[in-house]
Amino acid sequence: MTTQRLGVGIIGTGNISSAYLRAMLGRDGLPGFPVLDVKALADMRPEAAEARAAEFGLRATSIDNMLADPEIALVVNLTIPRAHVEVGLRALAAGKHVYSEKPLGINFAEGRKLLDAARAAGLRIGSAPDTFLGGSHQEARRVVDSGQLGQIVGGTAFFQCPGHESWHPDPAFYYDIGGGPVLDMGPYYITDLVNLLGPVARVSAMASRLRTERPVTSEPKKGEIMPVRVDTHVTGALGFANGAIVQVGLSFDVAAQRHVPLELYGTDATLIVPDPNFFGGEVELRQRGRDQSWTPVPVTQPYADGNYRSLGVADMAQAILDNRPHRANGDLALHVLEVMEAFEVASREGRTVDIVTPVERPEPLGRAL
Repeated sequence: MTTQRLGVGIIGTGNISSAYLRAMLGRDGLPGFPVLDVKALADMRPEAAEARAAEFGLRATSIDNMLADPEIALVVNLTIPRAHVEVGLRALAAGKHVYSEKPLGINFAEGRKLLDAARAAGLRIGSAPDTFLGGSHQEARRVVDSGQLGQIVGGTAFFQCPGHESWHPDPAFYYDIGGGPVLDMGPYYITDLVNLLGPVARVSAMASRLRTERPVTSEPKKGEIMPVRVDTHVTGALGFANGAIVQVGLSFDVAAQRHVPLELYGTDATLIVPDPNFFGGEVELRQRGRDQSWTPVPVTQPYADGNYRSLGVADMAQAILDNRPHRANGDLALHVLEVMEAFEVASREGRTVDIVTPVERPEPLGRAL
């Protein structure tokens, strides 16, 4: 492994940027990622970049200056979903590798355009989520790869909540084009499932949008009314190339639920996988037979004890320096984006949608970077 560092710039200094910076720089007890040399922050609102830069002892700059900076090799794009591809294309045109917050784009055609531009320029695309690299999810991957489940028959994946307007300071984009539970939370679940099971082959779905407006109940915009332009309750099934069928529920309309986030069902055992929005959590296994007990699986993989949001950036930076593939890569993100778009197509057209993008399961992480 090289001991070099890669120059990084961050565009977009909204709510999620603080989590990225705490992990990158080592805050709240996290060790940080020395391979990431954070050079500057930028935002379309200069005052937001300046405030975040002051918080972390960094430099704020303009987007144009960042893209012209020869010391910055990798741009981390934390803008809102509708801007992901536009900003990504600008960074590629400036000769920068790009790591995007999820989703890669708000539709498959946009995401394909971004990957095509990167290939033409000889540059790399990375994308969140990187939580599948967390210790608990890598431990679940180890259990799957060991064959302990037997033949994998199927599973369930559920994220259902009342919505984000009760806590997010500016939640309107969750209900606008590019938002909704599928594009917002689906990347965590589908990416982890591809990590565990391999590529998705087909999708079926139904969806609803029971409210056309929703009130904000969080500060500072409490009382404002948000138009709802996307489906907010989606249910369906993913058929994987390996034959497994996973039932999926994603919703911003459910008051409460008792589903675990992810279960995988095999002919020999069932595996409980923790919330894929986090890096850690308990992994449990129950073998076939009369024994009714669930056995905790000891988590021996790194990155299970904190919010390492930027682990995928660090792996990508190290991969660039080492000239190897990175794990949270553009092909994986594009495959997941095609699957998410297929939920809407399958629901609207009342048919099963075939998935055409090829993807390989990322290599297990195995050790700390």
